[in-house]
Amino acid sequence: MAVSPARAAAFEILLRVERDQSYASELLHSARMAKLSPGDHGLATELVMGVLRWRSWLDQRLARASSQKLERLDPEVLAALRLGMYQLQFLSRVPGRAAIFESVELVKAAGKRSAASFTNAVLRKAAAEPAADVFAGIQRAASPQTLAETSAHPEWMVARWVERYGLAAAIQICLHDQAVPVTAIHFQAIHGQPINGQAIHIQNDQADEELAREGIAFSPGLLLSSARRVTSGNIAKIWAFREGRIAIQDEASQFVAILVGRGETILDCCAAPGRKTALLAGRNPDAKVFAVDLHPHRARLLRALTRQRNVHVIAADARHLPFQPGFDRILADVPCSGTGTLSRNPEIKWRLRPEDLPDLQTRQIAILRSVLAQLAPGGRLVYSTCSLENEENEAVVEGALGGTADFTIVDCREQLDELQRSGELSWKDIASLLAGPYLRTIPGLHPCDGFFAAMIGRTP
Repeated sequence: MAVSPARAAAFEILLRVERDQSYASELLHSARMAKLSPGDHGLATELVMGVLRWRSWLDQRLARASSQKLERLDPEVLAALRLGMYQLQFLSRVPGRAAIFESVELVKAAGKRSAASFTNAVLRKAAAEPAADVFAGIQRAASPQTLAETSAHPEWMVARWVERYGLAAAIQICLHDQAVPVTAIHFQAIHGQPINGQAIHIQNDQADEELAREGIAFSPGLLLSSARRVTSGNIAKIWAFREGRIAIQDEASQFVAILVGRGETILDCCAAPGRKTALLAGRNPDAKVFAVDLHPHRARLLRALTRQRNVHVIAADARHLPFQPGFDRILADVPCSGTGTLSRNPEIKWRLRPEDLPDLQTRQIAILRSVLAQLAPGGRLVYSTCSLENEENEAVVEGALGGTADFTIVDCREQLDELQRSGELSWKDIASLLAGPYLRTIPGLHPCDGFFAAMIGRTP
């Protein structure tokens, strides 16, 4: 009997994530997945992201039921076992016998028929163990070790968060990481339209009406007044999204772009896939916006996806930019570990190692020093990451600015106060968004991904 399309697709993606270091979110939006029915696409997404979020917890349950060590199993067998175990624990709508049967069939289809009876036996034994209240277990965690075990995170990572943010905050981070993230959107500004409060309000009202007509249910942004949080409906299927008038973007990511402010010449130095670039260009329709990415294929994709006419896309290394200094606004949203986005990119948990952080920091300092040299006197630069790690945030800013008197750290408080007064910032507790002079959002404590931002000014 053929395996269901959703499970076959999920199985293939999980193997590619493991074997090729691919990203699940990209594979889930590939041409292969576009051929699935909406129902199958939804189930495949649930299975892939669920297995990746809960991988170490699933392995704990499987290890108790297995007569062999999991690390000795073929990748295909382990992927099928994880898929079956996830369904047994988390998908009560799927009958247990169906979950077990399909996992056995996946093993057979992968050419591992000799492991079919083993797969069946392990999952049947695991199914006899009652389902656990996993979120209650996370909330009861009293140490980094138990929090890591119950929340399916690497212990070294959780221990860092407990030390830096405290146990209570680390629990909230882990709870957030294990939940399906909210889809946040914003409305792209129309090219040439004046950017002022009244114009934005009118445009948003019109877009709200269009969303309602298309059957999209939504609620206001919790961080930003211009954001919307989708509660039901497929935003990717509506015309406004296809035409580029609506963009899917986490509220913290939108926030970072808004911090850049207004300018005449703007540089986005690590721009792909271009969501922040588009927001910058829409908010600055008369500016020249230069969007740079290291990889030519990503630059081509950015050029294809960016509809604003004032965006100029260039493939270049941000550490060796082909410009003359003179940008009055710069965004350096640098490549980072991504530990603030684990609810969307759970595979990062299983790839990142502590020894990766110094290498990332070296590259980040080099990028920041390079783009600081591009800043005009009196100009402002926003350095940002979607990382929760000090090495990639405060330490990079301090390392790049050390020994220079030309640049100063600008306290984000004044900018946040202004955004709140203008009505753009909906979040009332500004103090919770600040870590000294820096912006810092913490997933679970704030309604968004974890981002860090520093504002740096060049003396006139």
